[in-house]
Amino acid sequence: MNEHRSPSSRAAHRFAAPVVPVLAALLAMATPGAAREHPPFEARAGLELASAAAHSWAADAVLIYIENDEPLGSAGSTPRWGYLFHSAERDQGRAYSVRDGNILMAENLPMRFEAPPVGSQWIDSGAALAAAWQAAGHDFCRDHGGQLSTMLLMRGAFQDEDLESAAWTVIFTSPSAPSLFVMVDADDARVRRTWRG
Repeated sequence: MNEHRSPSSRAAHRFAAPVVPVLAALLAMATPGAAREHPPFEARAGLELASAAAHSWAADAVLIYIENDEPLGSAGSTPRWGYLFHSAERDQGRAYSVRDGNILMAENLPMRFEAPPVGSQWIDSGAALAAAWQAAGHDFCRDHGGQLSTMLLMRGAFQDEDLESAAWTVIFTSPSAPSLFVMVDADDARVRRTWRG
């Protein structure tokens, strides 16, 4: 998205079946360029472009997953976000990676991804990260030399019992301690739960 791996390739190890392979193989193909700086943005800023592309692919496409495709900044922004859509009519998923107001990658998923639609009303990545920092992230990073690693938005992440609303899962990693996971409700920024693993 230390050795760089696409966050979606890491996500493949975080989900229990059937929500296992996310965008791993596809987003790994879209490696970030290092020639110039790319302005970071919050997740919602790339959604309109990705949605327009998805609806030209399939009229019934719905958003089911978002994840950072490059390292995150402290404000919950990154130069590139990945968006995954699903079409029931096509029975297929399609991933888009957005940077600099352009679609860098658009690929059909070669595997099934079972997740309900995210919906249109959700807090942006900056608000989700602020809640995660306050809940436990700040203390974890201070105490363990940790850093923000990954943010992903979906319904039913990690077999979450609340399938009615989407949640951001914010992941902090450390070289000396198990990772910290903070699940933030995407409706109201309430921290649903935290765990280490």
